[in-house]
Amino acid sequence: MSDLIRLCAVEDLVPGEMRLFELDGFDPLLLCNSGEAFHLVEDECTHAIASLSEGRLDGHTVFCPLHGGSFDIRSGKALALPCKQGLRTYPVVIEDGAIFTRKR
Repeated sequence: MSDLIRLCAVEDLVPGEMRLFELDGFDPLLLCNSGEAFHLVEDECTHAIASLSEGRLDGHTVFCPLHGGSFDIRSGKALALPCKQGLRTYPVVIEDGAIFTRKR
């Protein structure tokens, strides 16, 4: 049995785009295409309750729509105040033209 969970096709997420996923057993997740790679992070800002999917993506940085704090989608590291705590990151697997993450 595979431990992979399919998110979408690679072609469904163009560079600079991000998409919210709500999967059983996970908090809401945000899949981002930086143009160089796909990254999967938790969707909720660690500073205040806000969905990062409603913010914007610039390269490897996602900006919170509420207070403008930002995070590096590669590491989850908080980059700008008011955000201090980083985001959880999740593995991304590309296989047969599709994007997957691993079951916990």
